[in-house]
Amino acid sequence: MLKEYQTVASVYGPLMLVEGVENAKYGHIVDIEMGNGEIRHGQILQVEKDKVLVQIFEGTSGVDIDKSKVRFLGKPMELGLSPEILGRVFTGTGAPKDGGPAIVPDKKLNINGNPINPYSRDYPNQFIQTGISTIDGLNPLVRGQKLPIFSGSGLPHDEITAQLARQATVRGEGEHFAVVFAAMGITFEAAQFFIDDLTNTGAIERAVLFINLANDPAIERIATPRVALTAAEYLAFDQGMQVLVILNDMTNYCEALREISAARKEVPGRRGYPGYLYTDLATVYERAGRIKGNKGSITMVPVLTMPEDDKTHPVPDLTGYITEGQIILGRSLHRKAVSPPVDVLPSLSRLKDKGIGKGKTREDHADLYNQLYAAYARGKEAQELATILGEAALSEEDQKYMRFANEFEGRYISQGYYENRTVEQTLDLGWELLSMFDNAELKRIDVKLIEKYMPKFRKTSI
Repeated sequence: MLKEYQTVASVYGPLMLVEGVENAKYGHIVDIEMGNGEIRHGQILQVEKDKVLVQIFEGTSGVDIDKSKVRFLGKPMELGLSPEILGRVFTGTGAPKDGGPAIVPDKKLNINGNPINPYSRDYPNQFIQTGISTIDGLNPLVRGQKLPIFSGSGLPHDEITAQLARQATVRGEGEHFAVVFAAMGITFEAAQFFIDDLTNTGAIERAVLFINLANDPAIERIATPRVALTAAEYLAFDQGMQVLVILNDMTNYCEALREISAARKEVPGRRGYPGYLYTDLATVYERAGRIKGNKGSITMVPVLTMPEDDKTHPVPDLTGYITEGQIILGRSLHRKAVSPPVDVLPSLSRLKDKGIGKGKTREDHADLYNQLYAAYARGKEAQELATILGEAALSEEDQKYMRFANEFEGRYISQGYYENRTVEQTLDLGWELLSMFDNAELKRIDVKLIEKYMPKFRKTSI
């Protein structure tokens, strides 16, 4: 029988202190019955002897200390799962939000998950096609990878994440692909944009959405990514699917962590964030990966907005340590109406060499992205020189590289949010752009590859 306590000592922020409690355990869930009969839900955050600190998901507004009753349910927070979750929209804690029926679960899983044994991890080495040239061509995403998108206020990270959710797919026969989308602290308009976009394009049928709005309790934001990853683990490791998890926006998640830490009167770390921010982020990010002997995989794309575009801010800084690279959105490209405005030069996929090449994408992929990167870097230098000295002061060679950079931004980087390019189309476009240079200038590409692929583009040189 569940024990019920009417010994609430105090309430502050989203937290409630209950005294005289027996056998309480960290992470277990509780029900709080208000004086008016309303039921709220919470989770044990800290246990010290007979005192228990509970975080309440719906917030503590209107709680009457004398009349409230707390029931300890003796189990962690769980999510009911079945294949029927595909095509559905849920709240940040997993309750249906789309007006559909409740899920009849095949199984229930603890939302905190279990860390993957490092010995059991399989190395990410299989290509995922996103249809976005700057990712597929220059920073390939592979199954089991964690590749965050670093954005800034006002930049179109919502559009690029919706494009990823619509277009991402795995190559090969008999592969089942799913997208788990977790939104944390976003506006109602942004949430509706994602739902409408996926619904109108039919991509909702292979997607699961967990939505925590900006006006929802901040405490719920802490559970949202864990709920989403629990659904992803079920689809990947129980159903054998290739799952892409998009977490948008992790900065809002960290702000919620900071709010709870302040309510607990913890000693703050950098910029007021808790000292355990790195550890907490790792418990989220490290749930991505592949397991030996299991054909399913979880690939993760966390999205985070950098306050004042500051890469040294604790959230992007710590995320960079845990994940395998970053896709950075550039404000200068956005001003030029380049979409998606992916800043190629500072972006990086640390596992890009593992998922490309013959049998995965194409044999010329690695040499081609090295040459494109080098030519664009030189072209950007020429653009900066032209800004200072004027275009007429540039050498003929610098002018050629500047023209290349302009073409590269206008045709390769900029493709719009609804153009879905195959990796072969992306690679061919790269060859076409490089055809303005003589073969002798293509020093990063094997001569045999130039002889094989370049001739058909020389005829249609830009």
